[in-house]
Amino acid sequence: MEALTFTVPDGAELRADAFLTAALAGDYTRSAVQRLMEAGLVKRSGQPVKKNARLSPGDSLTVEIPDPEPIDAKPQNIPLDVVYEDEDVIVVNKPVGMVVHPAAGHPDGTLVNALLYHCGGSLSGVNGKLRPGIVHRIDRDTSGLIIAAKNDAAHLALAEQLQDHSLARTYETIVVGALREDSGTVDAPIARHPADRKRMAVVAGDKRAVTHWQVLARYPGYTRLECRLETGRTHQIRVHMAYIGHPVLGDTVYGSKKPYPGLAGQCLHAKKLAFRHPRTGEAVEVECPLPEYFVNVARKLEGSR
Repeated sequence: MEALTFTVPDGAELRADAFLTAALAGDYTRSAVQRLMEAGLVKRSGQPVKKNARLSPGDSLTVEIPDPEPIDAKPQNIPLDVVYEDEDVIVVNKPVGMVVHPAAGHPDGTLVNALLYHCGGSLSGVNGKLRPGIVHRIDRDTSGLIIAAKNDAAHLALAEQLQDHSLARTYETIVVGALREDSGTVDAPIARHPADRKRMAVVAGDKRAVTHWQVLARYPGYTRLECRLETGRTHQIRVHMAYIGHPVLGDTVYGSKKPYPGLAGQCLHAKKLAFRHPRTGEAVEVECPLPEYFVNVARKLEGSR
């Protein structure tokens, strides 16, 4: 169960249910918020709050968000672009728009549903029925390589490589603006945004996050980069690039709210994975080409010189 705290800003006096519905940014309807209150899951100064309670500036509400009901993922015959596969692991080139695992609002049509069909149920159970085989994730609107484990031993070995940073993940992206240097590192901790639970943010004193970047090409008003993750926080490249003033092109969460023509999401592609094979210990490196959307945007920017 997740606990969130929201503080009423200056100049606001609202009913508790109206304030919390707005604070949860569309995740819950007003009636759903009222049910949380009726269950005693919303408190002010440790005491349950009624839906019609009046709030004053400076008041803080703490809401306990119940864990979602488990979704039993089902196999679905969804085409996969398999880049590497053996008896222990499978690496897939995920397209833009595909969600990695079932969740609220996305009960099926996910990468997990496709993997269950493709692998015949032979996926690790470390993450339970909701995320079988999933070792790491990439965002719905990010394309590229993702690795899944076919058994628990492989999953645990790959998870250990994530922890010690030996599972190398390299991305290619186009960001807004011209970076002065040809390469650099962003070392800034990332955590859940204190005021918007849908976003991440650089938060002092929280989990360390490190992104290494190198310029691949320069266009008028934009820069093409290769980014290597040393750590793997949620939305890490997107948050770090926005933090240094160069948000990822097409990122409507951390950059411009206006979508970029020709992009369904952010211009960010996971192009390379390198890891030690969980059974043999041998080095494995896989790479996939840039998707059509990325190539088209790069050509357009190149032509604007």
